[in-house]
Amino acid sequence: MENVSIARYRNAAPNNPDAAALSDAEADTLVMSDPPGERASASGDWIAIIEPNFTGHRWRYVEWIAQACVEAGHRCLVVTDTEYADHPLAQRIVREARPDLRLVLLDLHTVPPGPHFAASVYMRFRNFYARAFRQISKTMDVRLVVAPYADYFFYTLAGFDSPFGETPWIAIIMGMTFHHAGIGLRTPRRRFVDMAKSALFRRAMRSRGLRELFTIDPTLPDWFASTKPRRAAPLSYLADPFPEIEGMDPLLAREQLKLDAHTRYLLVYGAIGERKGIRELMLALEHKPDAPCLVIAGQQDDETRAFIDAHAPRLASAPVIFNQFISDEMERELFSACDAVWLGYKQHYGMSGVLVQAYRFGKPVVASADGLIGWYCRDGALGPLLDDLEPATIAHALDTLAQRWRASNTAQPAGEHLLSSHTLAQFKHTLQAAMA
Repeated sequence: MENVSIARYRNAAPNNPDAAALSDAEADTLVMSDPPGERASASGDWIAIIEPNFTGHRWRYVEWIAQACVEAGHRCLVVTDTEYADHPLAQRIVREARPDLRLVLLDLHTVPPGPHFAASVYMRFRNFYARAFRQISKTMDVRLVVAPYADYFFYTLAGFDSPFGETPWIAIIMGMTFHHAGIGLRTPRRRFVDMAKSALFRRAMRSRGLRELFTIDPTLPDWFASTKPRRAAPLSYLADPFPEIEGMDPLLAREQLKLDAHTRYLLVYGAIGERKGIRELMLALEHKPDAPCLVIAGQQDDETRAFIDAHAPRLASAPVIFNQFISDEMERELFSACDAVWLGYKQHYGMSGVLVQAYRFGKPVVASADGLIGWYCRDGALGPLLDDLEPATIAHALDTLAQRWRASNTAQPAGEHLLSSHTLAQFKHTLQAAMA
């Protein structure tokens, strides 16, 4: 895992038993989504989706994997931390009260005492997954575990094996970059770190119970095959999906969002933090009065919100800010209304679902040349590339974008582009084959 993100940790009290071994009393705190008085029998086999973090894109993957499960006729448990009880996805599962889809809320963020947990973020996450599996296994028959973001703990498998015991499991990894420098992608070169992580990765691929590992990085399976692995689980490419939602009339979308009909808008979308490159973008725009107006949509962390609030008055056009959870309908409106999408991310070398969304809606992007985003956009057909985030570089990219607009040259590449396979239907089909 290159970039670990979780809302917060909760430290176990030093006089408590090791939190890795939950007591029976703790097991009684398990919260499930069955309506009062109508709790269904726990008998039968379930597929458990364990995800301790519903921030960013992670909740979407949980939702789509759960849909793949139930659409294929499986019964599904969505297991997450109690902190996300009020998340819209959790609330929807509870409200719908389906017999084949349940929500299980557990304390997955408490860090147990011990130097191995204090020193290693990977061990902390591994504990979250092992703890969740042990607890749900006390009352449910789980035949398969799905880990939507196995980057959290995957390297620990080389020394500690599966956190799910003998139960089969499949998983998705999203941000591993140890192989990128070796195959020519723009990414920091960390010779010894990358060598160590590649060795841990190859060994982890022989972990007990691992039925299949999926990656949203199309370069990783080829790299792994070149290492001539033996007795390893299959490693398959899983296209980072976006639902096949048709765009709406841009003028109607702008009316819904209260945007001006004649202004050019640049969308910054998703979990809004430092790695979005939002600081560098706003600093560049302070000296560019002819720049497009920013639309900043998504939940902001505290530091980023303070920066945006301080610098927004310095821009020629006041940015339009939606600091909130973005619904599916509002997402459709945003991508329909805006003229281009910002992907000038900072120290981000993995894939981006926002790139897929921009492609699906036919919007050009202003993208970093680093990592997988740069790899997908390398020919410039999707929009101008940024070799760095200096103000002059950003200004030049925006000028290039303006030239495209003036020439009405905003058409996206034809369907043979790799991003054309990034559909939700293909995503579900691939996972369903592994669940059978």
